[in-house]
Amino acid sequence: MQEKPPNGAKIQDLAGTTQTAVRKVVIDSERSGQRIDNFLRGELPGVPKGRLYRLLRRGEVRVNGGRVRAEYKLSEGDEVRIPPARIRSEGAPPSEKMATAMLDKVLYEDKRLLVLNKPAGVAVHGGSGISHGVIELLRHARPDLKDLALAHRIDRETSGCLVMTKRRSALRELHEKFREGKVEKNYLALVLGDWQLGEQLIDAPLYVQNRKNGERHVVVSGKQGKRAQTRVSLSRTYGRYSLLLCAPLTGRTHQIRVHLDHAEHPIIGDERYGDDDANRKAKQFGLRRLFLHAQSIAFVDDRGNDLHFTAPLADDLERFLTVGIIEARRKSP
Repeated sequence: MQEKPPNGAKIQDLAGTTQTAVRKVVIDSERSGQRIDNFLRGELPGVPKGRLYRLLRRGEVRVNGGRVRAEYKLSEGDEVRIPPARIRSEGAPPSEKMATAMLDKVLYEDKRLLVLNKPAGVAVHGGSGISHGVIELLRHARPDLKDLALAHRIDRETSGCLVMTKRRSALRELHEKFREGKVEKNYLALVLGDWQLGEQLIDAPLYVQNRKNGERHVVVSGKQGKRAQTRVSLSRTYGRYSLLLCAPLTGRTHQIRVHLDHAEHPIIGDERYGDDDANRKAKQFGLRRLFLHAQSIAFVDDRGNDLHFTAPLADDLERFLTVGIIEARRKSP
């Protein structure tokens, strides 16, 4: 007869997975307020979402000995029974060079927050074919950041301000501020064409389509779309290009990119929603990615202090503005 592992132990099972034993976890103040389904995702990484909901429906997950629904919010002192499950085993560790380089991008840090100037080309977290994102790289470089969590997201192709929390209480507070519209974000976008519309509020509902290859594509749709608003104003004109300041008032997927394309001023370097000919010409003169930068983010902290973080424009974008555009003008017929 096989001996049972101690509480919380793991047994190597199928290739790439680990079989966990029954565990009981007591909720502390930092995890209080978290939904049980989100809690389980963190405790059972790699277990499909549908499987987690089945565990809840069948009563295999118990809180204080009783069944709970997926939307149940945990309270301090709750005892959660986590049933046995196969979880994803850890893969290859992140690159030491990439992890260390991410530390150099930290703009601000205190006991509750960490603000990063995220480089373009790095996802905010792993998944969907991406082994390691910002979260994984920082946790690897700084093991003390095991509870690091995203307060919001920016696209993989976008550079700039990214706010993360080091405590779950800070995460709850920031999520509430985002829901109430109390977080101010500003982006810089270089678009095709001479913007002559002054300050505009682009109010166009957005609908996310899922393509066969799993990629998300967003379209403006009055019937199926969700409310989306972006305030846009001109920062500087560059002839056939315009540098715009964009303040999203809602947080929809690809919102700024789709709204500017809808306004017939697509972002330069946007391979999904942009102008192919304009992108090819920009690439010839040094721009090799989406010209969208999360310039700043501001909010009031739990003590009533105004916090405002600014990320300098990335070197490649600055170089295109100061060198690439001039070179393109010089060589234009």
